[in-house]
Amino acid sequence: MELFLYLVVMNILLVEDEENISRFIQQGLSEAGNNVTPVFNGESATKSIKKSKFDVIVLDIMLPDMSGYDILKIVRSQDKFTPVLMLSALSTSNNIVKGLSDGADDYLVKPFKFEELLARIIALHRRTGLQNKAEQAEIEFKDLKINFESKQVWRNNQIIKLTAREFKLLQLFMENPNKVFSKEELLDRVWGLNFDPNTNIVEVYINYLRNKIDKGFEPKLIHTVIGMGYALRVNA
Repeated sequence: MELFLYLVVMNILLVEDEENISRFIQQGLSEAGNNVTPVFNGESATKSIKKSKFDVIVLDIMLPDMSGYDILKIVRSQDKFTPVLMLSALSTSNNIVKGLSDGADDYLVKPFKFEELLARIIALHRRTGLQNKAEQAEIEFKDLKINFESKQVWRNNQIIKLTAREFKLLQLFMENPNKVFSKEELLDRVWGLNFDPNTNIVEVYINYLRNKIDKGFEPKLIHTVIGMGYALRVNA
């Protein structure tokens, strides 16, 4: 079936208290190549949501300790973008409208065919990916701006010319502001190299970026975190 040819591996949170239904959904989604985290109550769901990032959340409404609507509000208070598909035996228009109004992206009534569930999950993930791509075509951090489509960079509205490798390094920082990257991580994600303790390529390119991004500008944005690595941030 064509649905199973979707080649993107999704990390899916499955919130469903009925064990037979949960096992059925988990097996199907796993066989389709996805990573599934099953939980059976609201408390476990909220802990998982705070701890991990998911591509799609499949959320039952009727749970033993709290309503799926309440979990949805918690999700949307922290994250406006992760798609949520609500599952429920409640099939009235009022229930569907409430779920969608509270921030769900789709609503599927039980009983359902697994093929339809999978198709809806794939559609949500594709749509979210397209939205994120459009929204993330350009990112700003303070007065530093990067455009991923045109491959241009500006600082205080002044164009900054970067090489392809410098751009890739800056892109990683811009997509993860305030995150400290170790030398090993940068070698792996920017150069695709295993860690070589004798190479100084990271230090060299960090220096290149500083000369182009920070020299003559305030505040300084590219910082060394002693003993840990490098980060794009504003130090106090």
